[in-house]
Amino acid sequence: MIPSALRLILDGDALVSNWHWLAHRSGGGAACGAAVKADGYGLGAREVVKRLSAAGCRDFFVATWAEAEALMPWPEALGLSVLHGVGAEDMAAALASPARPVLNSAAQIARWKDAAPGRPCDVMVDTGINRLGLTVREARSGLLDALKLQTFMSHLACADEPAHEMNERQLGIFRSLRREVSAARYSLANSAGICLDPKYAFGLTRPGLALYGGIPVPGDADQEAGIRPVARIEARVLQVRDVSAGQSIGYGATFVAERDMRAAILNLGYADGYLRPLAAKGFAMAGDLRCPIVGRISMDLMAVALPAGADVGEGDWLSLNFRLPDLAGTLSQYELLTALGRRYRRVWR
Repeated sequence: MIPSALRLILDGDALVSNWHWLAHRSGGGAACGAAVKADGYGLGAREVVKRLSAAGCRDFFVATWAEAEALMPWPEALGLSVLHGVGAEDMAAALASPARPVLNSAAQIARWKDAAPGRPCDVMVDTGINRLGLTVREARSGLLDALKLQTFMSHLACADEPAHEMNERQLGIFRSLRREVSAARYSLANSAGICLDPKYAFGLTRPGLALYGGIPVPGDADQEAGIRPVARIEARVLQVRDVSAGQSIGYGATFVAERDMRAAILNLGYADGYLRPLAAKGFAMAGDLRCPIVGRISMDLMAVALPAGADVGEGDWLSLNFRLPDLAGTLSQYELLTALGRRYRRVWR
């Protein structure tokens, strides 16, 4: 096998620590699950499930039946829910799978009742985000009668803005529905919802971003202290160049050297999810020395300035800053994670 010249170093202890922190914040009455959609937010869903299930997590969420299939065979002791529900074209896969659909519409509910009477399912109700889910009126209409309803859930629209009025509004609607809809468990809180207040937890929380090192509310002292980075990028030096004062680096000549300098060219670019807007914030580390990105990030290449004393040569590995709240801005923390490409060798430690 040809070795990859890009590495994604993944901290399994940090992942588990983040889950325990979120479980504690969920309160004693709520189980803490894990969203592993988009291949574990880009880090590798199978490895995430392996580590979190060993730590005690029992409830996992993917987006599609293809994502569920990629995790088979599925341990009988764990729950797996497919958030996009079940379309007509999904029925064969759904009936053959141990996963539960999260039913989002009257049509999906009718389809499930007809094809799988008595089999467990979950249901999503829309309490204000206007994405997937039944309307409140539909949820109260008797449509859910005869379903073996495992988890009745909704999703917060503005939980990463703690003072936003939508949070209390959605909580009030969901509380009202909880009194009217019979289910084994109820679930409202994602990562940011867990951090809002234990009253959002109900019986099951569904963290995603914070498991993988994202900070739902950057600058919040508790979150910054409790949530650890999980992913770190390492790229190989392809060449070290001497750049004279007045010379430019990269497309568009957007960087011009003010003095003679050295630059390392790395085999990392926007095709690998290290996108152009990150040039303003990103940097590499050569030992303890910080090497800022200079010039535009290309599809497969970028340049970093080497400070005096940096002992860097062709073939060396440099570590790229990938602390999510530091890099977020034009790009969200979610985009940073899920944009990571397939050219990395994912190394769990």
